[in-house]
Amino acid sequence: MPTPAETLRLLGHAGQTVATCESITGGLICSVLTSVPGSSEVVKGGLITYATEMKTSLAGVSPDIIETHGVVSAQVAEAMAEGVRQVCRADWGVAVTGVAGPGPYEGISAGTVWLCVIGPSSRSTVQLHESGNRAQVRARTADAAVTALYHLLQDEEKNRKLESGTVN
Repeated sequence: MPTPAETLRLLGHAGQTVATCESITGGLICSVLTSVPGSSEVVKGGLITYATEMKTSLAGVSPDIIETHGVVSAQVAEAMAEGVRQVCRADWGVAVTGVAGPGPYEGISAGTVWLCVIGPSSRSTVQLHESGNRAQVRARTADAAVTALYHLLQDEEKNRKLESGTVN
């Protein structure tokens, strides 16, 4: 698993920035990223949209999307990631929405998470099924978010090298 420092190194190398929009993790992803010295060069900030109405008022998620798909859905995670990119004027948006537990929420079992990472020319939306207690679900979600960002940054770096003809 890549470290937050490795992820931020790739961001810096690309001259890009990131922002987070977090529900289930309550700011943990941004905290993990900003624990790295020098992170202020690439981390723009984050939104904690724990309450449903914060997703609409802060991240710009349409109430229609929430009503149609539910607050724990791919569509909401995608809207959160795009919203935080715009609000924070970042190149990358990372968003998570889910159920930490201990019990289900709106019929969705604990450990269900939607994670979305959107960048300048790529995106990834995945559903996670984490196990463990509330703290473990949140920590694993934060790790998965940093890892997803790392892999997309790595892919974009490879594509830039291919386009420029600098691949060995």
